[in-house]
Amino acid sequence: MKVIFIKDVKGKGKKGEVKNVSEGYARNYLLKNNLAIEATKGNLKGLEAQKKKEERKEQELVEEAKQLKEKLTKIEVKVKTKAGDNGRLFGSITSKNVAEELEKSHQIKIDKRKIELDQPIRSLGYTNIPVKLHPEVTGEIKVHVVEA
Repeated sequence: MKVIFIKDVKGKGKKGEVKNVSEGYARNYLLKNNLAIEATKGNLKGLEAQKKKEERKEQELVEEAKQLKEKLTKIEVKVKTKAGDNGRLFGSITSKNVAEELEKSHQIKIDKRKIELDQPIRSLGYTNIPVKLHPEVTGEIKVHVVEA
């Protein structure tokens, strides 16, 4: 019997897959526990429509990420902090500080975990920081650290 999996079933199939399983297994376990539905023509068409919808949604997310990337290239984030001699900072600038300043000054909300800062910034000046906007799109923020 052909079934379409609604949820992941360990060892049998993943969500959205169409597989051939024994009739008893399908009727007594998969269908009863709402883990799968029977693969009729109507259900298969519904599955195709759902996959197309998800692809369109994914494409829209990529486009939004690309637009945000373009916006970020034109922006400079200015972070003020206390500094000592020779431009050394008291403390450091972390991705959290950059995310807060970006939201405060430019109204762009980016999660601090998406800002890929390898080492905290410990000196005054300009720094380019990569930002993972989407698995396929990586932007860059220009950060200017100035003395308060």
